[in-house]
Amino acid sequence: MDALGYHYIIEASGCNPEVLSDPKRLRDILVRAAKVGKMDVRTTHFYKFSPMGVSGMVIVTGSHISIHTWPENGYAAIDVYICGTSSYPEKAIEYILEEIRAEHAHITEIQRGIKDNDEYTHVILTWDETLEE
Repeated sequence: MDALGYHYIIEASGCNPEVLSDPKRLRDILVRAAKVGKMDVRTTHFYKFSPMGVSGMVIVTGSHISIHTWPENGYAAIDVYICGTSSYPEKAIEYILEEIRAEHAHITEIQRGIKDNDEYTHVILTWDETLEE
């Protein structure tokens, strides 16, 4: 059962509000995470909302890494989607969680594009992680 893509959905809580409020710092974190995960960065776009919150996207060969933040809640919604098996999305996720100083993460991995006869389906795995300081 081979998947065409791997989609990680991360609910990060207990994050540093200062980091979650800074679009430049978040851009640097996500670009570095892509490199840690052996992904080639193609382009980036980040936007700071008023009064707070940031949304950002790093387009990589094979897909994307995105983040949406709620600094007032210490919460970040993170997506990492990658096609194929030549990169290391788990390493990218680990790096992001360390840099935003998440205390807890709920992670869902969706293996997408699994061919079943003439149709495509997906498989979902989910787990929780408590991160050390």
